[in-house]
Amino acid sequence: MQGLGWGTREGPDETRRTGVKAKTTHPVSVGVPEVSVMAWVLLVIAGLLEVGWSVGMKYTDGFTRLVPSVLTGAGIVASMLLLSYAARTLPISTAYGVWVGIGAAGAAVLGMWVLGEPVTAARIFFICLLLVAVVGLKATSGH
Repeated sequence: MQGLGWGTREGPDETRRTGVKAKTTHPVSVGVPEVSVMAWVLLVIAGLLEVGWSVGMKYTDGFTRLVPSVLTGAGIVASMLLLSYAARTLPISTAYGVWVGIGAAGAAVLGMWVLGEPVTAARIFFICLLLVAVVGLKATSGH
């Protein structure tokens, strides 16, 4: 995966060690290393995969149904791999918190929308609090 630019560590520590400066050519990330932007993209994809596999577990019937079980298992593995790639660059406390927040909020929303779980003002409020926490973790991560 390093050939694709994923998983490379060109942050300040690597600059000191290797003399290679971080790339900052991405128009959205002026002053932010390209590697950090890629880590956030991978983390968001990992969080969305977590939503998929957590909701997918409902369809496995206790892992007794083959196709939903295989898809759920693949989602778990892919989500964890992307989380681990993102955590190479991002602090694990931030990466894990954002990953869990995306997964929890997404699973709650899909549970209400797709699975017919109760929709209440309190549930909506607490999902919004989760999203505020995810944004707060991103904003205070320094990446």
